[in-house]
Amino acid sequence: MRHTNSSRLFAEACRVIPGGVNSPVRAFKSVGLEPVFYDRAKGSRVWDVDGNEYIDFVASWGPMILGHAPDEVLDAVREQLERGTSYGAPTEVEVRMAEAVVSAVPSVEMVRMVSSGTEATMSAIRLARGYTGREKFIKFDGNYHGHSDALLCAAGSGLVTLGIPGTPGVTASAIADTIVLPYNDLGAVSAVLAEVGEKVAAIILEPVAGNMGVVPPAEEYLAGLRALCDEYGVLLIFDEVITGFRVALGGAQERYGVMPDLTTLGKIIGGGFPVGAFGGKREIMEHLAPIGPVYQAGTLSGNPVAMIAGLALVDALSQPGVYDELERKGALLESGLRSAVRSAGIDAYLTRVGSMACMFFTAETVRDWKSASTCDTERYARYFTGMLDHGITIAPSQFEATFVGLAHSDADIIAMTDAAAEVLATLYDRRA
Repeated sequence: MRHTNSSRLFAEACRVIPGGVNSPVRAFKSVGLEPVFYDRAKGSRVWDVDGNEYIDFVASWGPMILGHAPDEVLDAVREQLERGTSYGAPTEVEVRMAEAVVSAVPSVEMVRMVSSGTEATMSAIRLARGYTGREKFIKFDGNYHGHSDALLCAAGSGLVTLGIPGTPGVTASAIADTIVLPYNDLGAVSAVLAEVGEKVAAIILEPVAGNMGVVPPAEEYLAGLRALCDEYGVLLIFDEVITGFRVALGGAQERYGVMPDLTTLGKIIGGGFPVGAFGGKREIMEHLAPIGPVYQAGTLSGNPVAMIAGLALVDALSQPGVYDELERKGALLESGLRSAVRSAGIDAYLTRVGSMACMFFTAETVRDWKSASTCDTERYARYFTGMLDHGITIAPSQFEATFVGLAHSDADIIAMTDAAAEVLATLYDRRA
């Protein structure tokens, strides 16, 4: 495929935007290419500025579960645009959206809208500290919770994709109270809490890791964390920015039946617009200003355009049979990828939870960042390039998810897995 216009735009962008992109993982740096610039999208398809058409399995990194530019969301947004785009004042639609989140997410009794997933996780940690009066918290190696200072260590996809071990600008004091442990290792958590449990305000994790590839929780892992938190008076925070409304209407907590104290959400609840949220038990949430002492604010929080888009999306996802269909499509994707791996005779480890999946280029069983880091990222880069040449978009990083949505037809999914079979067959010289 020709990418002449993308190359021109990238050169122009590099003069005025650091690295030519406004989010590092868009740079295609780890796959050795220049980024493709998009022009438009509809349903399961995206078109770049050179007119090339692709079947899209990135889905704006997850939230486009209905597909791109769904009519029900567009219609709602058009109506809101005529009323205004931002007021800096309360609106009815943010009340309705909050009610929808509370109704859908099992553990959430109250919710505060914000503008991004990073803001949601940052605020949830602050609230947990304010509520418990404790300062330390536990996160897990390879879990990404946004780019606030205290959370930006051992943080998964974006950093490891670019080979950045942490980041300059985050001081030692900023992460002094951050305890990083291996994912899916309940014993490590138990040992730390036995030593300093009275100082730990919260444990935050992706209940299904989506930023070191898709890594499901080990059996009884989430339930074990819940029990340990109860034992030591620690708040359990599920970062469901990726899994919320994706693996079930109520997120991973509904799918696995384990209830956190606080939940963070983002991306998908805005129907494609910038948004985030955090919510949980009423007793905890009422520690937020203006009724409590923990301060959090934002001019664009509860933006009416994002709220009306999110409300339309949640209404569509609430219809009967939606998640059964997503499960079926996810299973079709998984089956096709497994067949492609077998036919190519290669070593790869596949995971799937609902409509999110990952193919790890390793013979290891992937259950944490240590095992995920054994992947052959150079080979993944070649796989990515081959898939792009076949008109299939996947994440330009080994350590991200592949997303299937309601707009994908069975033919789209089969085209993707057929392309994967062709590309994989070219990547391995079995004589080597």
